[in-house]
Amino acid sequence: MVETERLHIIPLKPEELECYLQGKGKLEKLFRLNDNGRMVSQDVRDRVTQVLLPRLRKMKGADFLFLSFWIVIEKSSRSIVAELGFKGKPDKTGSIEIGYGTFPSKRKAGFMTEAVAGMIQWAKPRPGINWLTAETDKDNQASIRVMEKNKFEPVDLIGNMQYWRISVSGS
Repeated sequence: MVETERLHIIPLKPEELECYLQGKGKLEKLFRLNDNGRMVSQDVRDRVTQVLLPRLRKMKGADFLFLSFWIVIEKSSRSIVAELGFKGKPDKTGSIEIGYGTFPSKRKAGFMTEAVAGMIQWAKPRPGINWLTAETDKDNQASIRVMEKNKFEPVDLIGNMQYWRISVSGS
């Protein structure tokens, strides 16, 4: 778990991710959280069930941290406000890509900026991780601000996608 001033950020084990996908407040009940009516789209449910969960079930030890969803919980409301995760284990250069999303009703409150800052701190002491990377749509100003506020540097623009990175090891 990662803790920031306002947030708890918790990685979901495969069985917890299955509960997350079921919706209807089941994960919230498991973690004793308030149910905010969180919904999971059928596309996400299908992709996670068919691709992600089979891979997660084969992973050993803490490797699941690099592929599962991490839920972002606002401490004061005890509710899930966002989710984030990595897109796989570090590559040969020590880079891991982070992806994230804030629930629409919780946007513009700085939750994702704070959550990404927490994940930068989480990554710093971990061996084998040198860089956090991300991609944003070049027109997604909210996501761009998350990157800028967390001192990510733009490294490439390909089509509509802006690519970012930040050193977490002094590299």
